Amino acid sequence: MAEIKLKKISEVEWEIPKEGKMNVPGKIFANEKLIEGIKKDKTLEQVKNVAMLPGIIGSSIALSDAHQGYGFPIGGVAAFDIEKGIISPGGVGYDINCGVRLLKTNLTLEDIKKKGQKEIVHSLYKAVPSGIGRGTKINLTRNDLNKILKEGSQWCIKKSYGVKEDFFHTEEQGKLPGNPDDVSERAKTRGIGQLGSIGSGNHFLEIQVVEKIFDQPIAKVFGLEEGKITIMIHCGSRGLGHQVASDYIKLMENEYGYPEQDRQLVYAPIKSELGNKYISAMNCAANFAFANRQIITHLVRENLKKYFPNLKIDVVYDICHNIAKFEIHTINGKEKQVLILRKGATRSFGINRQEIPEDYRKVGQPVLIPGTMGTYSYVLVGTEKAEDVSFGSTAHGAGRVESRTKARKEIKAEEIKKELNKKGIEIEAGSLMSISEEAPQAYKNVNEIVEVSHKAGIGNLVVKLKPIGVIKG
Repeated sequence: MAEIKLKKISEVEWEIPKEGKMNVPGKIFANEKLIEGIKKDKTLEQVKNVAMLPGIIGSSIALSDAHQGYGFPIGGVAAFDIEKGIISPGGVGYDINCGVRLLKTNLTLEDIKKKGQKEIVHSLYKAVPSGIGRGTKINLTRNDLNKILKEGSQWCIKKSYGVKEDFFHTEEQGKLPGNPDDVSERAKTRGIGQLGSIGSGNHFLEIQVVEKIFDQPIAKVFGLEEGKITIMIHCGSRGLGHQVASDYIKLMENEYGYPEQDRQLVYAPIKSELGNKYISAMNCAANFAFANRQIITHLVRENLKKYFPNLKIDVVYDICHNIAKFEIHTINGKEKQVLILRKGATRSFGINRQEIPEDYRKVGQPVLIPGTMGTYSYVLVGTEKAEDVSFGSTAHGAGRVESRTKARKEIKAEEIKKELNKKGIEIEAGSLMSISEEAPQAYKNVNEIVEVSHKAGIGNLVVKLKPIGVIKG
């Protein structure tokens, strides 16, 4: 493919001008260093391909953590007209509602050290299942699973796996509208034994300490204090979500074929029966992911209470990274409902949006951007500018620069463990291979990712979180 033309708009924004079969231009948020990395794979080509899809509005967007994905780039955002537009599983991803939940506690680092940092990390590793295929001890009936697919984390609260404030501080209150009948039996079979588990890959459970506050008033609204312990949960819909994606990619290809620019961009019209069924099944998988993070929250609470009887753990926020949602946005000066696809991207709404928890509406929603294993994570706040320029979206994490296969060959897990221990970070993982695959050097620099977001005004810095304990599959 010919070299893709890029026009520099600002220090942190670039444009692929509309040409050929593109319906809209491409827009990339990145600094000079990040854009050079983005050029090394097919990310820009994928941005162009997405811009050719029917009914796309505004721009085909790639965020600062963007890298090549299935169909859409990871870190990709696109908005579609409801009447003329499409829904593509490649624009959501296989791990539907892979997302992040941040918990705040009344503990300090000194509290953790007194009880034994290594012991606590090991105890949590034993309490919360992780790794390929591993599931929780919670036994679900088929009827239970169908209710979870319909009710999400709200089902968990009914069953006393948490409190109602947990889902109040969850995106969409932990529940999207879906019909379990639109989820295949194979998907249900893959998911029924996996609720309350982290899984593998880049998913993790992490103990952190609030190291730096950039915006004290907003940090106070979010309940985050310097020196206090937080816990971050990063996981998704496990095998169930993956199967939903596989099922509907095949169904859409059989019914509609695929776009000439990229077979992986197979789609169905939003208004079609198949399009509606996919959205329903996707929402069910998202509900499973919300419930998954809620059950993990319950397991963390129960485990840590053994060490800290006066423990207090509250949900700061729980966000989706891989999802499609109907939202109201201003298009050409008029408010309009559109379908937003975010793949490896975080919603970043500013003040007064009804979709965010009432106690955050005066400042904007929390935006959670996890780092890599052993590096900082960040809490940002959503902005009105993001609503204007990125359909209320910003980055979701560091973004890979090296394949897992290459990382396994080049990076020694024992050396990573030693480096982390020197930094005061304890790690528990299911295998040395998973440590190599997820080593910090296999990812982009998360500090640069969030700096671009802050400079672009699409998610402003609030808090920096330092890891002290990491649990991987």
